[in-house]
Amino acid sequence: MFAGHFGIAAAAKAKAPMLPLWVLLVATQLIDIIFFLFYALGLEWMETTGYGGATIHAFYSHSLIVALLVSWIAVLIGSKKWGRGNGWVLGAVVFSHWLLDLLVHRPDLPLLPGNIGNMPLLGFGLWNMPVISLCVEALLLLGGWFLYTRYVWRDDSRSTRLKRVMKSTCMGIFFVCMLLMDTL
Repeated sequence: MFAGHFGIAAAAKAKAPMLPLWVLLVATQLIDIIFFLFYALGLEWMETTGYGGATIHAFYSHSLIVALLVSWIAVLIGSKKWGRGNGWVLGAVVFSHWLLDLLVHRPDLPLLPGNIGNMPLLGFGLWNMPVISLCVEALLLLGGWFLYTRYVWRDDSRSTRLKRVMKSTCMGIFFVCMLLMDTL
């Protein structure tokens, strides 16, 4: 899952309008951004074979403890910058990445960084059913787009009608492109 994470960002924007959309979009991918930093350093790696076929060795960035730690840091930064409630929303958006990965990944998510203690790896393996996985991802995007569009039309009264249409349309196009990119 890559695109589906963005649906959470759009839904969160509707619930926490003070948070910039770009911050929420980055927050949903922050765990993967850390993964790619570790990948560049040679600490983590992956083998890809198409949609849902990736074998990911992300024993640090995708461990439950690191996800909780990064989420807590997001809460602290978000609380300082946008207030306590928005900080908690930001932290929840960051942590949603791990929860959604738990749903789709095969058992490759460790509890502790580096899989200390060699504990069982977690993952419900929805990627083993690509059509269902893709449908879940599409539903996340559709739900996020719906909530975002409703927010734009109801709560974004500063914008003109044309700007509202553009915001909603651009978000929809972005989501479709991300979903298509996810399947290629």
